[in-house]
Amino acid sequence: MARTRLTPERESELYAAVLDLLREVGYDALTMDAVAARTRSSKATLYRQWGSKPELVVKALRHNKPVSLEEIDTGSLRGDFHAALSRNDDCQMEKDSALMRGLSHAVHENPDLYEALRDLLIEPEMTGLGLLLRRAVDRGEVRPDNPALKYVPHMLIGAFAARQLVEDRSVDQAFLLDYVDSVILPALGV
Repeated sequence: MARTRLTPERESELYAAVLDLLREVGYDALTMDAVAARTRSSKATLYRQWGSKPELVVKALRHNKPVSLEEIDTGSLRGDFHAALSRNDDCQMEKDSALMRGLSHAVHENPDLYEALRDLLIEPEMTGLGLLLRRAVDRGEVRPDNPALKYVPHMLIGAFAARQLVEDRSVDQAFLLDYVDSVILPALGV
């Protein structure tokens, strides 16, 4: 059956409702029935449009990201990281961190969610990050044989997880910018 084309406004409205429900009840308690009720849609429309709950959730998360890393090119690695981190204000970062903390548990219990996250969110972000780093190597900012290159994703993800665990505080722009300048860039020799 062909998908009905939603207007961009309606699609944004549906994604916002999914994220709101996710924050309120968590992934496991989020149902297509609840999304349908919240958005005044039919469950059949949701399944026709997105196929599954994991795909709907991940596409809502992806839609919530205002800029792809691939689109950022300031001419320096530091500038690229700073531009990427300034995409969201602190309030949005706190909401996103809460969502990701909630999903991190659900990922272990739901292989379909993990697969959708990998395909629709993590892989595109890794590709964009790889492009940022490749450009830095091409510009001569980072040595191509720098052993820290392969650990940049781990360092970034670690910053998000560790702040909450170590300081019981959500990440914010100031923390992440300082982390990039104090940890990631020095590790890369920048």
